[in-house]
Amino acid sequence: MDVPWRSEFVSVRPIIVAGLRNRRWVRPSVLAVVLLLTGVVAFSWLGIWQIKRAHEKEALLASYAGAALAPTIPLATARVQSAQVVNPHVSMRGRFDVAHGYLLDDQIRDGRQGVLAFALFEPNGDAQPLLVNRGFIVRDQATQLPDLPKGEVALSGLYAPSPGSGLRLGGNALPRQDHWPKLTIYIDPKEIAADLGRPIDSRVLLLDADPESGFVREWTPQVMSPERHRGYAFQWFCFVIASVVILIVLHWRREPGEST
Repeated sequence: MDVPWRSEFVSVRPIIVAGLRNRRWVRPSVLAVVLLLTGVVAFSWLGIWQIKRAHEKEALLASYAGAALAPTIPLATARVQSAQVVNPHVSMRGRFDVAHGYLLDDQIRDGRQGVLAFALFEPNGDAQPLLVNRGFIVRDQATQLPDLPKGEVALSGLYAPSPGSGLRLGGNALPRQDHWPKLTIYIDPKEIAADLGRPIDSRVLLLDADPESGFVREWTPQVMSPERHRGYAFQWFCFVIASVVILIVLHWRREPGEST
């Protein structure tokens, strides 16, 4: 059976072979070699770094997923172990400070804009209160937050580092506000402690999910996914191959005097 493209390839094959034979390798200049090596090293390092970041993100996501399923431990124990355990799952009893709260603005969940509501909690037998992240609520409902329980209550959740501060545009806005809850674009325990006039824990409590709470409590960090990091790594490694190919193409030249 005759394949249509085979006859065409046979007809152009001599031209291809002749073209290859009429080319010779031209030694690259020192500058070209330096540029190639610099590019290969830089692109390789960036690709390896992206793979490393992918592994770190996988470990971070796994730590949150695993911690939420772990048995709870007392807050005092978690404070001792926090250097070894990333996000201990803790339980405690105490009272909310119903007069003070903070709203972390510019939060997005499932395409909806809203805030994260933080309340101050005073554990029993502990002189140091801590911020409790009650969860996400859409902006339209942020003016009428569900009431905090009065009296002694039991809480459980992840004892986690406070959210990153990001860019602090406009400085600390807390002292300029006289109504509660106060609105902020970052959570800094030191600035909040100064605003409250009392020391607080450097970590926060991410409350366990509760469908009746009125808040969305999904504590997966809002970070670049491991898949995207691997995609960027693939691009950097492609640049490595492209750099080598470009050098070969530019220095594998046609013999002088040969027609095209």
